[in-house]
Amino acid sequence: MVAQFFAETGGFLMKKILFVYVTLAACFLLYFFQYHFRDHSDDAWSQQGLRGEIEEKYVMVTFQSGIDYWKSCLKGFEDAAQALNVSIEYRGATQYDVHEQITVLEQIIAKKPAGIAISAINPGALTDTIDKAVEAGIPVVLFDSGAPESNAYSFLATDNYNAGVKAAHEMASLLGGSGKTAVLTLPNQQNHQERTRGYLDTVRKHYPELKVVAVKDGKGDSLQSKLTAIEIASEHPDVDGIFATEANGGVGVGEAVQLLPADERYKIISFDTDKGTLDLVKNGVISATLAQGTWNMGYWSLQFLFHLHHGISQSGGGGFSGDTPLPRYVDTGITVVTRANVEHYYAK
Repeated sequence: MVAQFFAETGGFLMKKILFVYVTLAACFLLYFFQYHFRDHSDDAWSQQGLRGEIEEKYVMVTFQSGIDYWKSCLKGFEDAAQALNVSIEYRGATQYDVHEQITVLEQIIAKKPAGIAISAINPGALTDTIDKAVEAGIPVVLFDSGAPESNAYSFLATDNYNAGVKAAHEMASLLGGSGKTAVLTLPNQQNHQERTRGYLDTVRKHYPELKVVAVKDGKGDSLQSKLTAIEIASEHPDVDGIFATEANGGVGVGEAVQLLPADERYKIISFDTDKGTLDLVKNGVISATLAQGTWNMGYWSLQFLFHLHHGISQSGGGGFSGDTPLPRYVDTGITVVTRANVEHYYAK
C-alpha cells in the first residue's frame, strides 16, 4: 500500500518536473528564434537605445550652402548622428541655382546613402529627382523648404504662412496700424511664397490703414536686396516699412536704410538669426527678426530618416499618402527677436 502510494506520488512528480522542463525548453526556443530571426527594425535597438552603424551615411542637401543659416540645421543633424552612431555628409548647391542642386542630388542618389534630408530650392523643379531617390529605396525627408508634390516622406519646417502673419502683426504694432509697406522675397521658393501670402492676407484682413505698395524679388542676395530696397524707396519715398522674408534680404535692406537720413529711415522686419542680422537688430537698424527652429529641423530630419531606413514604425511605401506613421508635417516653431531679447540668440 505504502509502496503503491510512493510509486503514484513519484510518477506525478516526474510528470510535473517533465512539464516544467518542456515549458522552459519552449520558452528558450521562442527566445532563440525571436533573437536570431527578428525583423530588420530590431537591429537598430541596443541596451543604449536606438543605435545604427557608423557605415550608415545620411546626407543633408541645401542651396547657397555656405551661408550661416544652415549652420544650426547642420548642428542638429550632427547631434542626431552622434546620438544614433551614424555618419553624415553635408552637400548643396553653392549658389542659388536650381540646376546645380538637381545635379548635386543626382550625384548623391548614385552613391545610395541611407537617407537624404533636403531643402528644396524650388517647390516643383526638384520633384522628379526626389521621387527618383524614393523609387531607388532611399528615404527622403524635406526640411525648411518643401516640394509638396514629391514622394518625400515628411516635411519639417516653420509654419511659414503663420510666420508671415506674425510679421504683419509686428509691423502693424511698429507703425501704429497704418502706413505703407513693401515685401522683399524669393517668389519662386515655396516657403517664401507662404511667408509673403501670410503677410499680405493679414494686412488686408486686419489692417485697412496699412498698405502693401510693392512685392519684389531680392534674389536671396544681400547686394541685390540692398539695390532693390533703394529702388523701393525711390519709387515710394513715403514707404514706412519693409518685410524681408530671408536673412540676406534683411541685411541688404538694413544696409540700404543706413544710407538714408535718420528721420527718413523705415522699419525693417527680417528673418533668421545669423550674426549679421542679429547685429543689425542690436543696433536698432532692423526692428525685429523671426527666429526659426533650425536645430529642430536638422535633428528631427535625421531621426526620421533613421527610422525609415531601419523600418521602425513603418508600414512600407513612400510619399505623403499615409503609408508611414511618421508625421507628414512637423512645425519646428518660430519666435520674434527684438533688441529686448537679441542677446539670447547669439551663438554661444
